[in-house]
Amino acid sequence: MVELATLSYLIAIVSGWVLAHVIKYAIDVAKRPPQTKREKIFRSGGMPSAHVMTAASLWTVILLKDGVTSGLFGVMSLFILIVAHDAVRVRRSSGEQGAALTALIDESKSKIPHPIVAKGHTVLEVAVGWALGILVGLGVFYALGA
Repeated sequence: MVELATLSYLIAIVSGWVLAHVIKYAIDVAKRPPQTKREKIFRSGGMPSAHVMTAASLWTVILLKDGVTSGLFGVMSLFILIVAHDAVRVRRSSGEQGAALTALIDESKSKIPHPIVAKGHTVLEVAVGWALGILVGLGVFYALGA
């Protein structure tokens, strides 16, 4: 039988992802009139970054279980930096370009269908996701006695 402590990596991932989307959904409901639940739960962007929060949860558990000198921690550190950079730079830039294209299509009264615009994250959304992910990782690690 597998002990919960050995599942701490997966529990950190699932906990970080679910909690990020619960927080994101609650913030959305408070800020805007209700849309469809599917749109609110699975939309891109928003506070906090679910990708960074999930990665930070796992990063924290790996740090606490395996230590700063482990190869796994090194790989996870690279991974979370790539995820954070992508959220702020690449995905945000793509979202801004999509919004600009949509505005141009509207302005020109073209019949070209609007592109799907997937918003990225601000630095604040990524930082909050990272901080909350660390808290989730700490909670998982200490709750499971890992």
